[in-house]
Amino acid sequence: MYVAVVPNRNSPPAILLRESFRQDGKVHNRTIANLSHWPGEKIEALRQLFQGNYQGVPDLPSAFQITRSLPHGHVAAVLAAIRHLRLDAVVDAEPSRERDLAVALIAARILEPASKLATSRSLRPQTCHSTLGTELHLGAVQEDDLYAAMDWLVARQTSIEVVLARRHLRQGTLVLYDLTSTYFEGHHCPLAKYGYSRDERRHNPQIVFGILSSAAGCPVAVEVFEGNTGDPKTVAAQVAKLRQRFDLERVILVGDRGMLTEKRIEQDLRPHEGLEWVTALRAPQIQKLVSQGAVQLSFFDEQDLAAVSQHPDYPGERLIFCRNPLLAAERQRKRRELMAAAEKKLKEIQTATQQKRQPLRSAEKISYLVGQALASTKVEKYFHWEITPQGLHWGRDQERIERDARLDGIYVLRTSVSEQFLDTRQTVLAYKRLASVERAFRSLKSVDLNVRPIYHRAPDRVRAHVLVAMLAYYVEWHMRQALAPVLFDDEQRGDYRPSPVAPATRSPEARAKARTKRTADNWPVQSFQDWLKDLATIVKNRVEPRLRSLATFEMTTRPTAAQQYALELLRARL
Repeated sequence: MYVAVVPNRNSPPAILLRESFRQDGKVHNRTIANLSHWPGEKIEALRQLFQGNYQGVPDLPSAFQITRSLPHGHVAAVLAAIRHLRLDAVVDAEPSRERDLAVALIAARILEPASKLATSRSLRPQTCHSTLGTELHLGAVQEDDLYAAMDWLVARQTSIEVVLARRHLRQGTLVLYDLTSTYFEGHHCPLAKYGYSRDERRHNPQIVFGILSSAAGCPVAVEVFEGNTGDPKTVAAQVAKLRQRFDLERVILVGDRGMLTEKRIEQDLRPHEGLEWVTALRAPQIQKLVSQGAVQLSFFDEQDLAAVSQHPDYPGERLIFCRNPLLAAERQRKRRELMAAAEKKLKEIQTATQQKRQPLRSAEKISYLVGQALASTKVEKYFHWEITPQGLHWGRDQERIERDARLDGIYVLRTSVSEQFLDTRQTVLAYKRLASVERAFRSLKSVDLNVRPIYHRAPDRVRAHVLVAMLAYYVEWHMRQALAPVLFDDEQRGDYRPSPVAPATRSPEARAKARTKRTADNWPVQSFQDWLKDLATIVKNRVEPRLRSLATFEMTTRPTAAQQYALELLRARL
């Protein structure tokens, strides 16, 4: 092909695009297009291109224009995880806009947790922050659309939890149950009540919600309660859920000492055949056992575990006495520091009662100050004090201090599970699995998913908000399992501690990753959030050629080798 200039008498020459071809041994020319209407520089560029000389062609950057760039890699990773888990099908087997919006809410809680108003803006084509809206083909999304999707989702909570329970719970399996609270902004929700605040926000109303998890810590169900609900009062609802909704005839419920109390065990657990438990005793119960001689404290000089198979106060149960020396040292240190702080405040009050000018004489005022000083340090049981005409006199209750100090680091587990099914070591490790639920709460509330604070007023909207956060953690939990080789998480399943009572010990591989910030294969090691930020640098660009004859197209950033490895671990494709 070539560009030909044909003279045209008194008119401008015709610029023709021609090609040569041979037919019957003769060379012929054929005109393909008339380029006379083209500007001169464009014709010259085409001529140079045919001649193999690119110097006259305009610079490539000026031939294209990027009209929009949207972060895409982290969206592809999260959506791949959701689809691999078939969570969209768990939410609803039939595709619908409501299902797509629910998936968007779950993914957005991982990618960019925010209010529903902010989330709706991040999904709209005009104001989107990523490709999440376009990947799910959502189009225009209003705040009310997300609220309607929440109402639709919470109505399906029961069926969702049943499917997740069938995936992760089996007959005779361990089920972990724990509670937390999170605070409200506002006072118009019937669920928002004042109660014991784990967030240390006593001036805010709150809700309480509990999570049922598999033995590995994978969440399968969540339930929201009023903010003033005591931990033990939530057990009956979970037992009903396990037995009736999930159809589990044999299950071992693991809960902490504040939840599986004596009364709950007698009323909610023991009447159900096949329902067993692992929990711990409270301090007064441990004091009573020690005073009865159920176990000699001198035993712990050589060992850290002692099992009692039969005790008249706990028929049909096993008691396991444990002593953690590190926990004992920590409690002694904390007690010393709290008592020193309390004594400092008491000395200040005592000085105020004995000063020459305007001494503090009001017994009522002194009692108030003493109560305030001891309550703030939580060591009032270790002091005795009295008010005399000469002022305040106080001292330590040394006998009480020594009695409590003997039990430092000692805790007692109680279980109805036979030793043939769950031996002493396995029982201790089962109770310690509750730490995985605590990690879930930390991720839900602060580190990743930011479930708090809550602004919704309608109870079902609050339940939907917590359900979305739980499902988001379900996705994140599985993503962490897949990304474990490039996270600081310990991917080894072995137990490296010499005793189940001892603190958990990380594997040598995990310690090496933490020290070098690289894997054994020299891949970078980052936190889960840092990997999301890293993958977000893979963007989808909308490219518009300056030649009008060419259509606009999309081009995705080529991932780095490390990003490609992370995507392969997640089985995500761009």
